[in-house]
Amino acid sequence: MKIDYQLADTVMMKKPHACQVNHWEILRLGADIKLKCLGCGRIIMLSRNDFNKRLKKLITKSQDPVNAKNEHYVSKAEIAKPE
Repeated sequence: MKIDYQLADTVMMKKPHACQVNHWEILRLGADIKLKCLGCGRIIMLSRNDFNKRLKKLITKSQDPVNAKNEHYVSKAEIAKPE
């Protein structure tokens, strides 16, 4: 099963973070994927292979208004893009 995820989407992983929240925002896509915990704001990087193994499901897409209610949410326009 392939899940189509993009920059600034919110995903659920198989195991929760130490803060007991299981929602993550995608901050960077490439060979490595940068994620931000929406519970405590911690940022981690996983290889794409590890990310795909640990991914459970896609929760919300990037421009979904549900995301704006999260305390640590960064909108897609505010994420720094390499030039």
